[in-house]
Order: sequence, then structure tokens, then C-alpha cells
Amino acid sequence: MNVVVVLNQPQDIVNIAVVIRAMNNFGLRDLRLVAPADFSAIRIEGIAHKSGDVLEHVQIFEALDEALSDCTLVVGLTARGRTVKRNVQRPREVVAELRAIEAPERGALLFGREDKGLTNEDLDRCHRTVTIPTAEEHPSLNLAQAATVMLYELFNAGEPPPFKRPRREVPPATHKQLELLFHDAEQALAAIDFFKSRNPEHIMRSVREVVHRTPVDGREAGLLRAMCLEVLHYLKRTGRRS
Repeated sequence: MNVVVVLNQPQDIVNIAVVIRAMNNFGLRDLRLVAPADFSAIRIEGIAHKSGDVLEHVQIFEALDEALSDCTLVVGLTARGRTVKRNVQRPREVVAELRAIEAPERGALLFGREDKGLTNEDLDRCHRTVTIPTAEEHPSLNLAQAATVMLYELFNAGEPPPFKRPRREVPPATHKQLELLFHDAEQALAAIDFFKSRNPEHIMRSVREVVHRTPVDGREAGLLRAMCLEVLHYLKRTGRRS
């Protein structure tokens, strides 16, 4: 994505570190800092582990106009309502436009300082203004939170990555494996007097429905069988069942 993150006058190095960590999580590399109150790559690496990819691309500027000079779409984040009419959007409404930017054009996500946010003069430089919806009682997010939410929305507007596959692919349980499981389950339930006055056939029919509703693979069927058999072995070892 041709999008840079711009932090205007950040005051807390911890927030810078958290933003860098979020950028790593969601696939962005270019960070621009405008007049940061504190910056130390060594300290940031101690706070945000494995942050070297982003730290290598950090640029520091003295003025906001310099940091935004090559950007064709600037999106500013603000929580405060303004008297001036602005093009205010929600995060999901603007991320598609940001993702569509192709080189040599460049988009920017602009965040203000922790105590004041973006000023009206800063927002004058923004083509879009984004407000993250929150509860009315607590309308504002801190810098790190706002950046993380926005980066998440930007990342997930594309094709989401597949879930990590299990270490071992196990085929679904066979009919034979399931029948062995149901047999052992019935034996274990009978051994602990679970059925009592209940009808075992009705109970086991419900057990079958539960198992069939949730696809069970061969390894899981074996594990459940082992649990049932261990109940029987335990009762035998302790002399509670012959």
C-alpha cells in the first residue's frame, strides 16, 4: 500500500512505539514524525519488539508541510467536532480510497499530538477527515488506539489473509471411528450410573446428534474415545467397577 503514517508532534515515545508495532502487524512500513518531543530507536525497540522493519524507514521532519509534501490524499484523524464544515467520514468509508492509491501517488494517515489532536490549521491540509465512532461518554481515543484501529481497518479492507493451517491435516472421522466412540461413550456413562432412570437409547441419540453437528476428525474421535476408556480404567483401578 502506498500509504504513510504521519505523527504530528508526538509527545510520548511509548505511543510512537505502539504505532510502530501496529504498523508491523498490519503491513505498513513508512512512518514520518513531525517534531517529536522524544525519539530513540533503541528505546522503541525495547518497547515494541521486532520493530526494525519500520524503524529503518522512519523519517523526521521539522514541519508538517514537509512531511506531507509528496502526498496526494491526506486523511486526518480527529475526535472533536468542528465549527467549519468538513468532509467527515468513518474509517471504513475512506480505506478503499487509500488502498486504491498507486505509485507514484501516495496517501497519508495523519495523527495529531496526544494532548491537543489536530488543530484546525492541520485539518486544513487534509482532504478527508475521519472520526472513529465511540461511546458518547468517552468520545476520544488516545494516539496509539486511534492509529491501531485505523491501520486495522485499512489492512482488512483488502483480501484478508487465511487463517494459519493446523500443523497436521487430519481427515474427518470415519463411520467406524464414530461408532467405536459412541460405544465407548455409552459404556463410560453406564459405568458412572449416568443413565439412572433415563432411557439410554434416547440419551445416546442426542450424543450422536451433537457429534454429527460438529464435524469431528479422526484425531479428535480418538481423543474422545481415550477419555471414555480412561473413565472405565479408573473405575476398575479404584475397585468401583469390576
